[in-house]
Amino acid sequence: MRIDLAGRTALVTGSTQGIGLAIATALARSGARVAVNGRTPDRVEAAVARLRAAAPDAPEPVAAAADVATAEGADRLLGLLPETDILVNNLGIFGTRPALEITDDDWRRYFEVNVLAAVRLTRAYLPGMMRRGTGRVQYIASDSAVVVPAEMIHYGMTKTALLAVSRGFAKEAAGSGVTVNCVLAGPTHTGGVEDFVYQLVDRDLPWEEAQRAFMREHRPQSLLQRLIEPEEIAHMVVYLASGFASATTGGALRVDGGYVDSILP
Repeated sequence: MRIDLAGRTALVTGSTQGIGLAIATALARSGARVAVNGRTPDRVEAAVARLRAAAPDAPEPVAAAADVATAEGADRLLGLLPETDILVNNLGIFGTRPALEITDDDWRRYFEVNVLAAVRLTRAYLPGMMRRGTGRVQYIASDSAVVVPAEMIHYGMTKTALLAVSRGFAKEAAGSGVTVNCVLAGPTHTGGVEDFVYQLVDRDLPWEEAQRAFMREHRPQSLLQRLIEPEEIAHMVVYLASGFASATTGGALRVDGGYVDSILP
């Protein structure tokens, strides 16, 4: 299957590293003009340089430095990129905290970054897609939306919320030619996740042993029995962005390595 996204513009929020950068790179390699987003110009320019090197034949990327977790940052981003054909709401934060120690400020911050930022950008870009009769909106959720981790229920709450947000906006876009979907990523190998793993297992273990211990002790239901690579998440996103997925909307598609012990999400 060859996916050609030539002539399409894609915005990937939080795309200076990890899953976001992998998604941006995969979209660029498929021919899309990709807007790379992060909070600071330095990090965005560094990611743009990496994207150019990884996809030298792709259209020139857009450097979109803006903190989209704020209304002001979203307005700045819209000034840089007034329209997009593909919106991938990838921005997210996570961390562990005992449930009874999660403060009001923690709850608000996680909701504002992980949910409200995505809602705000969908509200801004979806009407244009609907007028043009084509477009793709995606939300990068998590297995934690369904199997909420006891050590970070504030994070799980936001990913569960994205399932409702995605389904609701899919209904808003019904019949317009625009599709709206969620991608449920399983435990994925990123720099941030390496830090998270070492919060839960012996820091003196070499990485491969630490990863195996983490999956065995904290994610034993994974059928892959390994962390997922960011590129594997990106493959699903590129597929959903393509014409091959024109009849897939309102869905929650799993790239979780069989982690969620259910046929349906």
